[in-house]
Amino acid sequence: MDVNLTLEQVIEFLLETSLFEALAPKELAEVVQIMQVQRFRGDQTIFSEGDGGDAWFVIYTGCADVIKNNPFTPQRKVATLKAHACFGEMAVLDGSLRSASITAVDDVTVFRFPREPFQDLLEENNVAAFKLVHAMARTLCARQRRLNQQLTDVIEEQETDALGLRSRVGPLLDATTISE
Repeated sequence: MDVNLTLEQVIEFLLETSLFEALAPKELAEVVQIMQVQRFRGDQTIFSEGDGGDAWFVIYTGCADVIKNNPFTPQRKVATLKAHACFGEMAVLDGSLRSASITAVDDVTVFRFPREPFQDLLEENNVAAFKLVHAMARTLCARQRRLNQQLTDVIEEQETDALGLRSRVGPLLDATTISE
């Protein structure tokens, strides 16, 4: 851990982070043993879309952007993450490649939880690790629900716009005749 942070400061911060709220301080102290502290400067990439998923993170200070590649348009910022935000959980759960890039907006300090030591905790039947996996699953479900709602809103917006265009253009087309 970083010399500027005490174990008590780290535990207090993480207990205020939703992913860790179900853990007792003693359980959290067990998980913190595998944690690493990393710092990134503004515009520095924390990881890139397509990278192997070797860890998950919690932002301690600073902000980071979530960037999604799109084959047909330039990269797109899909979210900005702030202190207490967690990211990279999917890689810990399923070992998949990163689904987006994360870039520091300003100087960022993160707590990094490497996948392999976390998997070791699970294999040891560590209760804290299981509680964290459960919290990750809840977090991912909430994100999926938000995404589903956003997709529904976009589809409804397109249908409404298409109907609005038809209602405005329809009378114009009816009033216009095409001569041969």
